[in-house]
Amino acid sequence: MRKTVTFAVLHFGIAFTITYLLTGDVLVGGLVALVEPAVNTLAFYFHEKVWHRIEAKRSQGRMQQLAV
Repeated sequence: MRKTVTFAVLHFGIAFTITYLLTGDVLVGGLVALVEPAVNTLAFYFHEKVWHRIEAKRSQGRMQQLAV
């Protein structure tokens, strides 16, 4: 769990710093630092679902080949 928390802090920090450097606005930097990781989390969830389906199909295909 500590690894996850430290990664989240790192992610927020990077998002804030880059946005602040690009815009010079603390409010915009803070907003992006909160919104961007949330959007990334949702994207990762759906990305994983797609990959699980791909892996399941590959596994099913291999099982059918072994049955022949």
